[in-house]
Amino acid sequence: MEKVPMTARGFNRLQEELKHLKSVERPAVIKAIAEAREHGDLSENAEYHAARERQSFIEGRVMELEDKISRAEVIEPSKLSGDSIKFGATVTLADEDTDEESTYQIVGQDESDIKSGFISITSPLARALIGKHVGEAVEVTTPGGSKSYEIIDIAFK
Repeated sequence: MEKVPMTARGFNRLQEELKHLKSVERPAVIKAIAEAREHGDLSENAEYHAARERQSFIEGRVMELEDKISRAEVIEPSKLSGDSIKFGATVTLADEDTDEESTYQIVGQDESDIKSGFISITSPLARALIGKHVGEAVEVTTPGGSKSYEIIDIAFK
């Protein structure tokens, strides 16, 4: 069984979502199905079919979350150290074309949010950065073309 790396923040978010689905969403959809059944003929009852579809989505998401939580490998970036980039590192990059600086933390797949500065370990940028050191240049092939970055700083926060 393959472990799923994530930070404690990401692990807690998955647990909160699972709790919400089980304690709020699941009971609400069960109630909606019961109400729709009371309206009679189920074959032409759009509310019933919509509620069943929602229930199917919720149950699928619950199974997915339970699987990820059971395989989670929680990594606390503040307890890491070193001079090379690895999971959990906060990396400051300079675009070699524009000299514009960006800072990203490499996190688990479910935690990524580029606008907040969190990139997934599976993203092309993170894969290119892993194992690199301060001062190295990194070439990243993205859907928008090739980009070059220089690594300015590596921190574990």
